[in-house]
Amino acid sequence: MQIATWNVNSIKARTDAALAWLKEAGPDVVCLQEIKCEDSAFPSALFEDLGYNVVTHGQKTYNGVALLSKLRLEDVRMGLPGDSDDTQARYIEAVVHGAEGAFRIGNIYLPNGNPPDSEKYLYKLRWMDRLKAHAHRLLTHEEPLVLAGDYNVIPAPRDAKVPENWTSDALFLPQTRARFREILNLGLTDALRQSLGDVPGIYTFWDYQAGAWQKNNGIRIDHLLLSPQAADRLTAVRVDKHVRGWERPPDHVPVIANFK
Repeated sequence: MQIATWNVNSIKARTDAALAWLKEAGPDVVCLQEIKCEDSAFPSALFEDLGYNVVTHGQKTYNGVALLSKLRLEDVRMGLPGDSDDTQARYIEAVVHGAEGAFRIGNIYLPNGNPPDSEKYLYKLRWMDRLKAHAHRLLTHEEPLVLAGDYNVIPAPRDAKVPENWTSDALFLPQTRARFREILNLGLTDALRQSLGDVPGIYTFWDYQAGAWQKNNGIRIDHLLLSPQAADRLTAVRVDKHVRGWERPPDHVPVIANFK
């Protein structure tokens, strides 16, 4: 089973790229973030034509997440628990059933949090606290669990080409990284690091400005975190970096994990 995550930075603008990548890579399950449209505006039929079941949790203009799956989607849940007043569409969860059993998949678009001296950063930290609490509950089920998405977190200096450029950014502040470690310390595994080790220079995002792509000035902020039961089944992880070189690409690229 292949489970992928990809921030598409507007599905309206990236439909052609998304369809091309799906035809090329053929993952079984895809977590899309930042679809930037309401549910009714998502081009579900185009993805269904490729054999995917589609569920979305969208909102107009901003945020939004979608799950695409060649397998049946069950127990679909919209929104991250813990704050009934939070109307931002940043989380969707479902169970998929394959020949060898089921995976629970949470699709995450974690808040950016910039500027750090604003309410936006406090919202980011509160959201991470809610994610930690929810992940803790999910881990009690002792099932294969994948929490995938755009975390807007640079976990360590090796995850940025020029880490000193990010020291005052909400993605790399000590409080952000500490909360990410707290989530990992619940018993979750960073799939890419388990598969590829501590190799530097692996990035998933390159800004559109200042020739970041051409200079390979990237950061790694898209992650798949695994429960022990999922980590035991992990066989490989890859980053489809070449997609960033396509015409009108998103600023993120897909990350794909293979499970036995």
